[in-house]
Amino acid sequence: MNQVSSSATEASISAQPLLQVNEIAVHFGGIVALDSVSFDVPKGVILGLIGPNGAGKTTLFNCLSRLYIPNSGDILFEGQSILQTPPHKIADLGIGRTFQNLALFSTMSVLDNVMIGCHSRSKSDFFSNAFRLPWVSREEKWLQQLAWELIEYLDLGDVAYTPAGGLPFGIQKRVELARAIASEPALLLLDEPAGGLNHDEVEELGETIKQIAKDRNITILLVEHHMSLVMAVSDLVVAIDFGRKIGEGTPAEVQQNPEVIRAYLGTSD
Repeated sequence: MNQVSSSATEASISAQPLLQVNEIAVHFGGIVALDSVSFDVPKGVILGLIGPNGAGKTTLFNCLSRLYIPNSGDILFEGQSILQTPPHKIADLGIGRTFQNLALFSTMSVLDNVMIGCHSRSKSDFFSNAFRLPWVSREEKWLQQLAWELIEYLDLGDVAYTPAGGLPFGIQKRVELARAIASEPALLLLDEPAGGLNHDEVEELGETIKQIAKDRNITILLVEHHMSLVMAVSDLVVAIDFGRKIGEGTPAEVQQNPEVIRAYLGTSD
């Protein structure tokens, strides 16, 4: 287990889970994408969700984001079902997300991209914006200040006014990460954040993920194919294959699980 956060993890596991995935099933016609998957994400931990290609990891993330509607089961966040929550209200609950394929506004600056993430904390409305009421300008300055704090936190100051689409891939990943945490989520969903990064960038990302969890008190659910990253940063790991949960526990426990070994290597010997 990750030694940096092990004591916090032990305390969190005994409390009510922040997220509860209960018997989630998703079918696409005759294809079973998820088959009654259940697991809890305790508060204050980094939980890695692993599995071979096509295992159902991104399908599960899309259920958590309300992009997909499960055929059965329930998802509880802070004890309340989220399945009736519209997708555009998920951020308001305290759930943030990055995407496997970057979803930045490429022609907008880094600062503007991060400010978009901050706007979920805005109280303004159409009437207030149309008439440019004084408090709207004050709020806009406050949101810009929050965005700058995240830009400095993730070492993006040198590119703050640069269009995001022209930046190197690794920096774009940091921009999306900054935007995702701008809404101050209690739970952050990271969908393959190491995809396309080189070895040094992956190591740096691992340290960044752990630091974000520690500094900002954010619980993290991480989907990632890069096993060394998952095992280095995760307190707990859940493994799925063909839509079914096949293993759960600490990184060491999951690495020794015969079902997990079989799924990745084709043998348990």
